[in-house]
Parts: sequence; structure tokens; C-alpha cells
Amino acid sequence: MSRTALRICPLCEATCGLTLTIEGTRVTGARGDRDDVFSKGFICPKGASFGAVDGDPDRLRTPLVRRDGELREATWEEAFDAVAAGIRGVVDGYGANSVGVVLGNPNVHTMAGALYPPVLLAGLGTRSVFTASTVDQMPKHVSSGLLYGDANAIPVPDLDHTDHLLLIGANPLESNGSLCTAPDFPGKLKALKARGGTLTVIDPRRTRTAKLADRHIAIRPGADALLLAAMAHVLFEEDLVDTGELTSHLQGLDELREALQDFTPEAVADACDVDPDVTRALARELAAAPTAAVYGRIGSCTVPHGTLASWLVDVLNILTGNLDRPGGALFPQAATDRTPRPAGPSHGFALGRWHSRVSRHPEAKGELPLSALAEEIDTATAEGEPIRALIAVATNPVLSAPDGDRLDKALGSLDFMVSVDPYLNETSRHAHVVLPPPPPSQSPHHDFAFNTLAVRNQVRYTRPAVPLEAGRMAETEILARLILAATGMHGADPSAVDDLVIAQTLGKAVKDAHSPVHGREPGELTAELAGDTGPERRLDMMLRLGPYGDGFGVRPDGLSLTKLLAHPHGIDLGPLASRLPQPLKTRSGKVELLPQPLADDLPRLREALRHQADGLVLIGRRHLRSNNSWMHNVPALTGGTNRCTLHIHPEDAERLGLKDGAAVRVKGAGGEVVTEAEVTDGVRPGVVSLPHGWGHNRPGTRLSHAVKDPGVNVNQLLDGSLLDPLSGNAVLNGIPIKLAAVAAL
Repeated sequence: MSRTALRICPLCEATCGLTLTIEGTRVTGARGDRDDVFSKGFICPKGASFGAVDGDPDRLRTPLVRRDGELREATWEEAFDAVAAGIRGVVDGYGANSVGVVLGNPNVHTMAGALYPPVLLAGLGTRSVFTASTVDQMPKHVSSGLLYGDANAIPVPDLDHTDHLLLIGANPLESNGSLCTAPDFPGKLKALKARGGTLTVIDPRRTRTAKLADRHIAIRPGADALLLAAMAHVLFEEDLVDTGELTSHLQGLDELREALQDFTPEAVADACDVDPDVTRALARELAAAPTAAVYGRIGSCTVPHGTLASWLVDVLNILTGNLDRPGGALFPQAATDRTPRPAGPSHGFALGRWHSRVSRHPEAKGELPLSALAEEIDTATAEGEPIRALIAVATNPVLSAPDGDRLDKALGSLDFMVSVDPYLNETSRHAHVVLPPPPPSQSPHHDFAFNTLAVRNQVRYTRPAVPLEAGRMAETEILARLILAATGMHGADPSAVDDLVIAQTLGKAVKDAHSPVHGREPGELTAELAGDTGPERRLDMMLRLGPYGDGFGVRPDGLSLTKLLAHPHGIDLGPLASRLPQPLKTRSGKVELLPQPLADDLPRLREALRHQADGLVLIGRRHLRSNNSWMHNVPALTGGTNRCTLHIHPEDAERLGLKDGAAVRVKGAGGEVVTEAEVTDGVRPGVVSLPHGWGHNRPGTRLSHAVKDPGVNVNQLLDGSLLDPLSGNAVLNGIPIKLAAVAAL
């Protein structure tokens, strides 16, 4: 007998509501939930394949522990005993910084990944922290931190109401959106055009999104910051700056004008390969639109000036008066955000509070560059102990970080490694202990991170659609036990982790004069929490203390877990609205338009006016039916256009003697790969494109479908030395490479 259950899709940032069909304990189908308050029935191929992802037979079902050099099935008790012995032995012998922690992208797609890693890092006390952010969006965090004082205060385009949308380095028709949580992003772009709005796309590729645009600018890869700076220059030069109601919240407008004087459309033309008249038209159209929003994503982050490009995206929104107004770019307000505090000067944002041991990379947002992980393991210095143990949670840096071959060898040299992963993949195969979480159907879901980036304020929560299978352990319990084992509390009840967080949070809240529970007793509040599990009780606490919460009875109509459970399709909290100055946490209490670290990096951008790469350069690309290296083991999500081929323009293919489908050798600073050429005019001349996340050909994995068509690891072409200096983000686009037909070598 089949039944249905609701589930929020965890497979990309769109967070669509699903209706699952379940036979016994097996998910046999998935369709869009038409009553979902946010996605309203939209579904993409990944969501439609939820059952196949959930039921992948290669998912690990029991822990693995390395014995006599081999990973063998073990009990949960044996696994956590081994974790406690391995991690604490390294901490006691060499100090906390000798334990590295690597957090992958899937962590932001699960409740466990949102709630427990911060507790792990605080308890362990290590500064050796690496995440997927530094091969993705760290430049946006840094620019937001410098502008607004809060690295997580990221404005998003008001897609449903804007008249003019400019996208740079973004392809939401295939990524479904990123740092902009928007179910049915394609539909929203089509609606923009249907209401008479304008869509401009700046991208070296003629992507599916670019094909939809009114204007597509095929910029030279890596020149994003130069073009944006020139547009800002035009706004100043032609007296088109109109900050409107923002004016009283701004600091440094005159200094910004002066800093951008050199970046004229003529000066940047060669470097960008964009005609000066086109640059002026872009700026004028932006200024003339009734409302407008500029949105940049991974293509403008993973370049040499990623932080400057991310900053200039916001600068253009500010100079045209479109920041923090409907139809422009606004700051979302998530239901689990902290209680809003009165606006005013705050602590600000700092970079470089510590540095990596080998190359002295500055930390950003408490993280070191993922590109530096290998050298932090395999290189001895006088600056402290190398990383000797590693905790890897939902991450596969052998494929996602530059120079996977070096990292592969480095991981094999560790004294101890524990990996929380459902698969034995290219990274987890090195672990001494593998702790497999259950499939998503057996886990609860609430989007803590993505609701802070959503294009409409809403809140949703789904309990597990399928009971936890016998012998499995909830991901929340796995991470709670990992925290206890790694911090010297092995053997304690895992509920102690949630109890500690609740006690600490409520203890601070009752002392906060701005909190709705100021002056009350923490024990009394704890007793009021609803929820069947520790994570649910924590969610209830966050909802009730949050901006829409009931304040533990202070606002009877406010949010709580009980109220949310009574609305299984979610609760709509309304459109995005103006919030300044409340989100600002700068020392001045204003938007600081030209913070010193950005001003200090502008000379490097001026140098780029005089230096363009000769020869071919490489860029990445996204596929609608995958998410980094996650989904290549699911037959329904591979094949067709989702293949690891090298896109090359016909002119370049003819010049190099390459035929469509021919084998081609690609050489970069970090190594070389051999792949299949796909001749297409979808890339501009001088540019080739390889997708990210492939290279499933290493021994010792258990990915039976992925190994049949492994593709190549594009990140092996990088040696890890190219970083955006402010954010530590890896440079993945605009990389010089050389090509040759295999038969010619």
C-alpha cells in the first residue's frame, strides 16, 4: 500500500517542496508540492530523482573502521571508540590545531550540518578549519563583511518585483540559483520579461540563461571586477549616481568616486573585450530602470579579483539607489535569525586574525583556504605542528580542491582521519573511520542557511518521511557523538550536546535586554520547549526567540515549532522588505563603501588593466542534473548533456586540428588530463570549459555507476597557488591552459 509524505528537497539551493510516494519504506516517486508556500509545485530533474538518490544501493549502511589496512564493517560503538582514541591521541600529543576540520557543501543542505559543526569547532578549539566556501562564495562573505560588518548579510535580488536584472557569472537556469534561494528561477526570469523587464547576462559562455537574456555580453574570463568598476565610473562621470533613501546610511561616497577614476570604459575595454559604448550602455540602463538589481555568482567569485567583483556588485546596487528597496537587492529575514537588535555601531568585520602555517594565508570568516589543506598536512615548518588528524564532514576535497593528486597523497599520510559520508568516495577512502548518515528520506529538514538568502520570507519544516532503518543512526546523533568523542566527552549521552546548546543560548537570552525573554528563568523556558528530539527542541527555541517568534508567550500569534507543524506546507512570512540600518554591524553603523582592505587591493586590479592572458583560458560550468561531485552515481542524473567534455569554439578547434568527440590533452600548472572535445559556439573564442566534480577513477571507492563514466578532475589542472588574496578563494576560472590532440603527442 503506497502513501505520500512531504519533504523539502535537499539537493540544491532552491529548497523546493516535494510530495514523495512511498511503498513500505522505499521512496518510489517525487513530484512538486503544489501547496508549498515557497515553491508552489516547481520541481527540477534532481528533485524528480529524489527516490533514486535516496535509494542508491552504494550508500553505506554501517560504519567502517580500518583494521590491518582495510576498511571493514563495524558497530557504532566500535567506530566511536576508534574516533575518540584517534582524535584525542593527536590533540593530547600535538595540540588542537593539529586536528583539521573540513566541511563540505552538503552540510548546508541538512539540519545536522547546520546545527552541529559550530559546536564541534568551538569544543575542539582548532584553527585548522577548511570548507567548500573557499572554492565557491567566500569573496561574497568577505565583501559583505567589509561593507556591512556581517559576513552573512548578503542582499539578494528581488526577482518577483525588479524591472531590470543584471547577472554576472551566474547561470541559474542550470544551477537553480545560488546565494539567492529561489524555486523556479527560470520561471521568475521569464515572468520578469513578460512584465516588460530587462534581463542582461554577462558570461563568457552562451549559457541557457544567456539565451534567455535581452543582452548577452561575452566578457573575457576573469575581467568581471574591471567591467563592474567601469560601470560604476560611468555612474559617477555622467552624474547618474542617485543613492536616494540610502544616503544617510552611507560612508565613503566621495572616496569611492576617487578610487574608481582610473577604471574608464576605454581603459578596461581590452582587458574585458567589451566595447566602451556597451559598458556605458550597461551603466545607463541600470541607472534609468525604475528598479534594478545586479547579482553575481560563482563565475565572478572564483576569479583573481573575486572579492572586488563581489563588492562592486553591491556598489552598483548602492549607487543606483537599489540596495534595500523593493525591486532591488534586499536583505532577507529568516525565521531562525537572532532577535533583531537596535541599529547602531557594532564590532565590525576583521580579516587575518590568524594565518595558515605554511604559506601564511590570512583566515577569512574563521576559515583557511581549502587550497592550502594539502600543504598544511604534508609540509613541516617551524610555525607549529602539521595537521596529523582530519575530521571530514560531507566533503570530497580530492575532487573539489586544486591539485587533488597532492591532497590524495597527503590524506594517506595522516595519523588518523574520520569521514562522515554516505559513500566511500575519492576522499573518504582514506579514512580510518567512516560514519554513514542515513538517506534524506529518513532525516528531518529545515533550511537554516538558505532561508537567510531566500527571495521571499517563509519558514518550512518536514519531519522524516520514512522511519530510521534498523541499524542506522540519525545524522544529528552521529555528529553529536562525534563532538563528544573529539572533545574528550566520549561515552556521554548525545543529548548532552543539545542540552548544552539550549542552556547556553537561553542563559544568554535572559540576560539580553533586547530579548523577549529578558529576566526570565532559563529552566522555565527549557521546560516549555516542544519537539520530539534535541534538534527539534533547538529549532523551537530558535523560532521562538527569532524575529517572528512568540517570544515564549510574549507574542501569542508568533512562530513556534508547534505552529509550524500545524502548517505542513510552510508559513509565508511575506515579501522581502527594506531593513536598513538594522542589518549593519560596522564600527560606524553605516554601509562602509570603501573599507581599507578593498582600497588596498585596488592597485592589483589596476595592474590587470595592462596584463591579459595569452592563449586559451579555462572556465568551469554547471549542469542542471548534478551538484558538484554528489550525484554522478545516480544513473537518472548522468548522461545526455551532463557529461565531462571540453567545450571549445569551432575557430579554436580548427586551429588546433581538433574534431568533435576527439581525445584532447589539457595541461595546466597543476597537471594534465585527457578528455573528449565537444566543439560548440556556446563558448567564446579563446575559452574552453570543463565541468567541476568529475574524476571518479581512483581505486578503493564504492561508486559503481560513477566509475563507468568517471570523467576527469578539472581541479587537477590547478596547483593551488592562484587565490583571491582577500578571501583565500581558489581561482578556478580564467586559468591559462594548453591543448593538444592526443594523437599529435
